Amino acid sequence: MISFSDIQNNEEINTYIRQADESLKAMGYTEHAFAHSNRCAGYASEWLLALGHSEREAELARIAGYVHDIGNIVNRHDHAQSGAVLAFVILNKLGMPPEELAVVVTAVGNHDEETAHPVNSVAAALILADKTDVRRSRVRNSEISSFDIHDRVNYAVRDCGVTLDTESRTLTLELNVDTEICQVLDYFEIFMGRMLLCRRAADFLGLRFRLIINGSKLM
Repeated sequence: MISFSDIQNNEEINTYIRQADESLKAMGYTEHAFAHSNRCAGYASEWLLALGHSEREAELARIAGYVHDIGNIVNRHDHAQSGAVLAFVILNKLGMPPEELAVVVTAVGNHDEETAHPVNSVAAALILADKTDVRRSRVRNSEISSFDIHDRVNYAVRDCGVTLDTESRTLTLELNVDTEICQVLDYFEIFMGRMLLCRRAADFLGLRFRLIINGSKLM
């Protein structure tokens, strides 16, 4: 049985993650390397376990979270679909059984907001983990004066917390945003599609998604 440790220590996968992030860096995108991959892997797995899903399903979510952005090695455009194909080839070669491979590939192929849909629990958990990763440390541009809106929105987030309350069945993303750098409206201009996708993913898991910015409940 393929474990998350097997995937995390696989040099082929890690090479693709590094190169994909280098490509995104060259295009001016925020960090999509190991910090992001491990965060997505950890949260997706943790939330499924907390919601009563099996340890194996949580392990598959951890694997999907780790590899979900490798498609950026091909191109940013349609990277979810490219990543799903790459994940299939690699995991199939490693001997993952078809029923598990199908779950991981489906989740990877359904994580980008332009084409995503929470079609299974692993996909829903991955969507939520991916789209709630908003933080200053993802910004690589050191020149504030040259920030685009994506840099500005992420850099403005002084603090970010994601909390799952299993009793109230609520997942809450709470942000502390420096409005001198970015207005709340700018956040919505960039991330409204992502937040609506988070709501759909939460619904799939039987949760309510809440967004709180600077103490105000917005969703």
